[in-house]
Amino acid sequence: MIDAGGSSGSSRGNVERDQWQRRYEVGDTGWDRGNVHPALTRWLHDEAIQPCRVFVPGCGRGYEVVELASRGFQVTAMDFARTPVRELTKRLVANNLIADVLREDVLRYATDECFDAIYEQTCLCALEPKRWPAYERRLASNLKAGGKLFSLWMQSDRRDARPYHCEVKEMRELFCESRWDWPDEYFQVDHPAGMREIAMILHRRDS
Repeated sequence: MIDAGGSSGSSRGNVERDQWQRRYEVGDTGWDRGNVHPALTRWLHDEAIQPCRVFVPGCGRGYEVVELASRGFQVTAMDFARTPVRELTKRLVANNLIADVLREDVLRYATDECFDAIYEQTCLCALEPKRWPAYERRLASNLKAGGKLFSLWMQSDRRDARPYHCEVKEMRELFCESRWDWPDEYFQVDHPAGMREIAMILHRRDS
């Protein structure tokens, strides 16, 4: 199922949705790589992520969504803005692929059946830091025990503008060990905009 429509929400949500839509309209999308993220390519090659039910919040134009769907994953993708949702929908249809594509506020989204994996690329760094705890709780509630969070923490050195800097120490406090198992190793990926991302896989602990 593909749902490219809007959803009801607060006036704050409507304003934010319009702001993100405007950025796509004027081409202010410097975070967009234009292709599948190298970290996901590596994880797929290493079989760290295998076909399962996966959630992609803040999917943007959804290059990763198309890649995952083409490999047999059951993908649910979500974004706030109308343009990327429509573009992703068209790309899926053109390639005869199936995914659930929703235009919705990720902080309001809940599912009756938890996901096996979540791919978090640019959603956290696009949210104001004061909303990070609510986002972490939402991810934890939508990921099954033992599920994997494939995370990419943006290293932008920006504290007052998007994309917000995701310091690893802060991420450890946010994704605390009472709910998440942290890996011993991680790797870094350069971003075309001159920043870096730290890639790591967290595991959801049993509640």
